[in-house]
Parts: sequence; structure tokens; C-alpha cells
Amino acid sequence: MRAFINKVLGAAGKYTVWDFTFLKITLLSLGIILGAYYGDFFLRYIFFLWVVFIVSYLWIMYRTFVKHMN
Repeated sequence: MRAFINKVLGAAGKYTVWDFTFLKITLLSLGIILGAYYGDFFLRYIFFLWVVFIVSYLWIMYRTFVKHMN
């Protein structure tokens, strides 16, 4: 399993801007599809989902602009 993860990380390290664009489009469209099919289910947990989003967003912003800019 560790070898597989290392291969995936190595491949992701070679991504271009277009590869990341398509990755984001894929994840966005999956989120929209899941939201369309399971809207009532996710509405019950909307506060939790917002907390997860905000925490992960702040983490990515910190890692991008504070940690890795040095």
C-alpha cells in the first residue's frame, strides 16, 4: 500500500495546471451530483459541513501563503 501511495504522489507531483483544473472540475461536478441526489440528507448536517469547509479552507490558505511561501 505504501508503494502505491508513493507512486500516486509521484504522479501528482508531475501535474500541470491543466491537470489540476480537470481534477477540480471532477471534484466539483461530483459534489454537485451528490448534492442533487442527497440534498435532504446534507441539509440536516449543513452546519457541520460549513465548519469542515471553513477549517479546511483556512488550513489550505495557511499552508499555501504562510508555510510554503518562505
